Amino acid sequence: MTSKVSIIGAGMTGSTTAHWLAELEIADLVLVDVVEGMPQGKALDLYEALPIVGKDVAVVGTNGYEETANSDVVVVTAGLARKPGMSREDLLTTNARIVGAATTESLHYSPDAVFIILTNPLDTMAYMAMKIGSLPPHRVIGQAGVLDSARMRAFVAMELGVSVENINCYVLGGHGDSMVPLTRHSNVAGVPLNETMPKDRLDAIVERTRKGGAEIINLLKTGSAYYAPAAAITQMVEAILKDKHLIVPAASYMQGEYGLKDIFFGVPVQLGRQGVEKIIEYDLNNNEQAALEASAQEVRESTAMLHKLITIPQKTHRETK
Repeated sequence: MTSKVSIIGAGMTGSTTAHWLAELEIADLVLVDVVEGMPQGKALDLYEALPIVGKDVAVVGTNGYEETANSDVVVVTAGLARKPGMSREDLLTTNARIVGAATTESLHYSPDAVFIILTNPLDTMAYMAMKIGSLPPHRVIGQAGVLDSARMRAFVAMELGVSVENINCYVLGGHGDSMVPLTRHSNVAGVPLNETMPKDRLDAIVERTRKGGAEIINLLKTGSAYYAPAAAITQMVEAILKDKHLIVPAASYMQGEYGLKDIFFGVPVQLGRQGVEKIIEYDLNNNEQAALEASAQEVRESTAMLHKLITIPQKTHRETK
């Protein structure tokens, strides 16, 4: 039986995700967006490319959710970027309503789906999706760590002139300026990253990683990154559909791991067909643990703000399988 992936939000990231997934030929695809004609046009354009690249998957665009029925994975990219003059509260309220509606509507047609959330503020929106959908924690994952770690790998490759395939980087924490690149656990062909270059160069890469999204926004002027975020989502979807048991950094619901509870937070997770199979706990030193706690405090504040602005169900753990 063919797998099915629905992408809620057919903007640049959503449509590029569909492109990457179509190339993999692992699932039929549905693009959903509120803009009339836009998801239909992008889906048709992508489908017309498939004979050229020799891939056989269905690609459908729609303004409703009926076509998403029986999806194995639902990806939520829909939401607003923060605009000049918009407060954090305004952004949080608006995107919470968008993510809440996308989750509720998708679950109506696909009660067994695993959800991957990209909408910002990422950690808080993943929490929102889990709560509003009364979902078990393993079926909601926030995409951030894969992207942030990939950016760090790219910057290390630029610095050292080494293939990106030889570089492994791990970025934990909340998706924002307080993220925690673990230089001691990252490596180049097995050599710890903090032994491969001077401290000042490594510190510069860490800072550039934290500002990676803003750097692209400043260059583009009228948009934000979409190639790398879409590729990151695609890696996660593939790991789930193929039951790969792949370990990646991603936002997962914390239930005591790393001393954290009741927030979504970027940690290494093992992904399989049911979503998060387990959280991997690294042995952190005092400085790393302190940085992780500082990042967690920012996520706690955003989550607390969500509770003040939006009525969130307290019951979690819908399980239909």
